[in-house]
Parts: sequence; structure tokens; C-alpha cells
Amino acid sequence: MPATPIKIYPSCIGFLEKLKSNNNRDWFNAHKSEYQAEQAHIENFASGLLAALNLHDVIETPSGKKSLYRIYRDTRFSSDKTPYKTHWSGSFKRAGKSRRGGYYFHIEKGNSFIGGGFWGPSPADLKLIRDDIAFDDQPLRDILNSKSFMDAFGNLGGEQLKTTPKGFEAEHPAIDLLRFKQFLLIKRFDDETVSKDDFVHQMGKGFKDMRPFFDYMSSLLSGDANGE
Repeated sequence: MPATPIKIYPSCIGFLEKLKSNNNRDWFNAHKSEYQAEQAHIENFASGLLAALNLHDVIETPSGKKSLYRIYRDTRFSSDKTPYKTHWSGSFKRAGKSRRGGYYFHIEKGNSFIGGGFWGPSPADLKLIRDDIAFDDQPLRDILNSKSFMDAFGNLGGEQLKTTPKGFEAEHPAIDLLRFKQFLLIKRFDDETVSKDDFVHQMGKGFKDMRPFFDYMSSLLSGDANGE
């Protein structure tokens, strides 16, 4: 029996679109077998992503299936009480304390993307990052200004302070980087690209393009302020 092609099938997106119009438990339970069939395609796709990642990184997440987030929403603290997510998503954790950063993928009509980086750095990590940037911002700028980075992600994303971070001068030449509170890489894909047979490879390449940034961050976050 031939292997199932590793791709995002139109039916995977179609199921989500129907779910958006019928986001209730009765409809979902009546279409549970359809959900399970599409979930199997997404598990297969995630396994392809994991295989691509393992060619250039060491990943702790043991399988594509284990990378996937549940479709069930946590509505306890949300004003939106719809019970199901209307996208497919998952993440991969890098192995070892010295490998920092993580990989996220999101599949949804009109809103498919990969993300990576540092969503909520601890105060200690944020201080290490800012101290390193303040000392010499050129290594990071070289990464952010490289053609491969700009082609893949455009600019560094994430929330920024509107004021000057404590302990730094407003006139610091790297103040534009020092204001970041998050350090996020985001690459978006249009619906036509998502539907192509080589999409898993395109998404995998986007993850690989994150590596110079991850390697830079890992080098400074795996030591102390003296780089030891």
C-alpha cells in the first residue's frame, strides 16, 4: 500500500471552514469521523516537518502526533465560549538546555504561518539578551540584515517597550533592539502555497532559516553575563 502523501489536503481546510460555521458540540460529535480522518492527514504532515527538522537540529518532541495541539479550546477564562479551535497547529521543542527557541506551525485558511523565537523571556534571559545587544549589537544585526533572514521573515517581530528599558540610555545606538520584550520570527504562507505538494518542504525550509537566530540566542543564553 503506497504511503499517504505528506501535504495539506483541501479537505483539511474544508473541515475547518465547516467547523467555523458549526462550532458546537452537537455538530462536532456528528462529524467526529471526518475530524479524525483530517487529523490523521495533519499528523502525517507534522511527521514530515519533524523529519525535516531532524536533518539540521535535535528535536525533543518524539513524533508528529505529539507536536499537535488539541482542537478543544479552554474557554474557562475567555468571553468566546465556542468549544473548538478552527485551525490546525503544533510545536516542536529543541532538545537540551543549550538549544533555545522553539518551532510553531499554524494552518488556517488565509492565516497559515510558522513562528519561532522567544514569546515570554524570563527577566534573567531578557537581561542577558539586552546586555549582549548593548555590548555589541552587530552580530544580531548581521543576522537580521542577511538576505536569507529578510527573504524568510522580513523583520524581527514581537512586542516592544514604548519607553527606554531600565538601565539603558534613550540615545543608545541599539535602542531599537533594546526595546524588544519578545523576539519572534514569523513567516506567512498564502493559501495557494499551502495547497502545493511541496509545502512541507517550504515550511521545513522556513524552520531551517531560523537557525542562525536560534544559534545566536542559544550562545548567549547558555552562559552568564560574562559569556561563561
